[in-house]
Amino acid sequence: MQKEGAVAGISMGTALAMILSFQLNHSILWAIVHGVCSWFYVIFRAVKGNY
Repeated sequence: MQKEGAVAGISMGTALAMILSFQLNHSILWAIVHGVCSWFYVIFRAVKGNY
């Protein structure tokens, strides 16, 4: 059960990072790169703001 929750959290972080990246940069390439970085990018955007 915990493993399924972790996978869902990782997937949500990836999707959120890709959506934020695409809205800010309008680039599919950057969205993919930020999707790989997933939660690091989400936390960076939350701390930096401007999203």
